[in-house]
Amino acid sequence: MVKLLNTPTVKLGIVGVSRNCFPAALTGKRLGVLMKCLAGLGVRAQRCSVIIETEDHAVAALAELAQKGCNAAVVYLGNFGPEGPTTLFAQRFPGPVMACAAAEEDKQVLAADRGDALCGMLNVGYNLNLRRLRVYVPQAPVGLPAALAPKIAAFQDIARVVIGVKNLKIFGFGPRPQDFLACNAPVQPLYDLGVEVMENSELDLLQLFRKAAENKARVRRVAGEMAKELGPSCAYPDLLPKLAQLEVALTDFAEANLGACKYAAFGDKCWPAFEFEFGFAPCYVNSRMAGKGIPVACEVDLYGAMSEYMIQCASQEPATLLDINNSVPDDVLPPRADLKGATKEDLFMGFHCGNTCSSCMKTCSLKFQLIMNRLMENGQAPDISRGTLEGQIKPGPTTMFRLQGTPDCKLRAYIGEGEILDIDPCSFGAIGIVAVPNFLRFYRHVLIAKGFPHHGGFGFKKVGKTLFEAVKLLGVEDIGVPLPKSLPYPGENPFELFG
Repeated sequence: MVKLLNTPTVKLGIVGVSRNCFPAALTGKRLGVLMKCLAGLGVRAQRCSVIIETEDHAVAALAELAQKGCNAAVVYLGNFGPEGPTTLFAQRFPGPVMACAAAEEDKQVLAADRGDALCGMLNVGYNLNLRRLRVYVPQAPVGLPAALAPKIAAFQDIARVVIGVKNLKIFGFGPRPQDFLACNAPVQPLYDLGVEVMENSELDLLQLFRKAAENKARVRRVAGEMAKELGPSCAYPDLLPKLAQLEVALTDFAEANLGACKYAAFGDKCWPAFEFEFGFAPCYVNSRMAGKGIPVACEVDLYGAMSEYMIQCASQEPATLLDINNSVPDDVLPPRADLKGATKEDLFMGFHCGNTCSSCMKTCSLKFQLIMNRLMENGQAPDISRGTLEGQIKPGPTTMFRLQGTPDCKLRAYIGEGEILDIDPCSFGAIGIVAVPNFLRFYRHVLIAKGFPHHGGFGFKKVGKTLFEAVKLLGVEDIGVPLPKSLPYPGENPFELFG
């Protein structure tokens, strides 16, 4: 796997805890077996030399993991564990924390070396609530090392999302387009998450774009990269220097303005004034930025940019932003098409003008935006509407996800998993047919009923489990998912559902 730029690296610390009426050696022995199981899975974790029995031990463990550069931690109850020092460690550790515990190995252990960590996890849970802490506790938190190691490996992905959000700065350029109020959500919930926001005008971006022209050698190099990436599909080679100039401007701006943050995403105004002033559509540039790990959401959609970034952190692959756009006519589907567990009514087309990176496309070429061409150029030969990367989005697994701020400054999210079908969408733009089982009711009772906008983040792996846990760790309680008919949504008419 090629590591994306702009994505956190998780450095995991594992610390054992022991209640003073149990032998600390029992925790040490079990922790040693756990570390071997983690190594067997390729998890490179740092074992803390301190076993926490007291508050002083908790402080010492925090110092040691800080010295080792750990940004995520697992607290392992090798026995009952001391609830106070354990949760004090979780409270003061400056990153996401997981808690799990040891199961008894065999009947020989039961005779004299029982650890009682099943009981200890209950006390830890009580004290986590007492301190109002959000700690990841897996579905089955008590187990033998071979069972716990995969859960700890999965926690790395959850931690990567949380670390990314807590160190993210979202840059905005321009106000939202007219009649796109759905993208105009309050920024207070972003700050509540620890995300920084820097909003700028379209004039700022135009100024940056003009300044980037001074770096002629770099613009030529980026234009050459574009030509190589597009190959024979580059219908407008004359446009590449302008596109490259914008990419240089955005890249330099992010590097110069991260400040106290480590990671960046953009939400940029991309029409209608943009085309007239810059002379092209920015979609292909946005696609290349996403391919590097720096999402650029369309239409100044700050929450869309964050949703893309969270998917990227979860999947360690580029993500994209798509309109949940149009229904699928019957004659588009081949006979006996495999809908991957969905019904025909659960299908929709995910579309945007051309912001999906080339590695996430089955076919793609540099084109012009048909709708903008009609609006801005009266359907004549395209000029300022050129610059989209269009084609069929690659088939395979997908996760649709969005974290959204509400008008009253609350946070809610949705997550759905499905497949992008290998069926020609027969339309323009960057587009694919998406099959999400139980989507029709999910669309009505989550997306519409809870006020989500038309933009959704889409990844190219099934990472719903990771995103669900990460969003919970971030404090979001309202998470919508597709439900089967046997589970009605709140407010769903039962006479219609079961009639």
